[in-house]
Amino acid sequence: MSGFHEVRLPLALAIGASGGPERVTDVVRLASGAESRNARWASSRRRWEVGGATIRTDLAHELVAFFEARRGRLYGFRFRDPVDWKSCAPRQVISALDQVIGLGDGATRSFQLIKRYASGEAWIERLIAKPVEGTVVLAVNGFATTAFEVDVMSGLVTFDIAPGDGAVLTAGFAFDVPVRFDADQISVALAGHEAVRVLRAALVEIAG
Repeated sequence: MSGFHEVRLPLALAIGASGGPERVTDVVRLASGAESRNARWASSRRRWEVGGATIRTDLAHELVAFFEARRGRLYGFRFRDPVDWKSCAPRQVISALDQVIGLGDGATRSFQLIKRYASGEAWIERLIAKPVEGTVVLAVNGFATTAFEVDVMSGLVTFDIAPGDGAVLTAGFAFDVPVRFDADQISVALAGHEAVRVLRAALVEIAG
């Protein structure tokens, strides 16, 4: 991913962040009164607002330094979603059986980390491009393996030996979201002695 710094926004600066996934759907009212709906985006895009909180002046200085180092919107960075940052639910322990990432064919060695979201019979898969180093665990047909490498800059895992034909490949991991600042300015206001209120600092997920 070009124009990206492999650094995470410090968690202390993300406290109080609000936001989540966004989709764009066209809804057209037909002459019959029925609705026609069409998804304009194949995948959701996440947005967060980290402004609004009152923080110490030293933390505000750290946020400004982080913003300047990213050159505003120019360079992306990692952000940990406060509610969706693991292959499992937030209060569960990561397991190598959490997510199915593919089936072996006896030749392919590399597979992309993905996370599936399901409700009832409906489901959708999300590509995971920024796993957290040291958290990825894999299993082949339910048996854990350490014979692999992971590219934490792309989310691609490569087995030392291609899994056999039909082998079920599963993974567990923690992950960050690739984001950038959504504006070339952040605003802060003095809120008291050694206290600053961040008026606006919006983040948007980097598509693709």
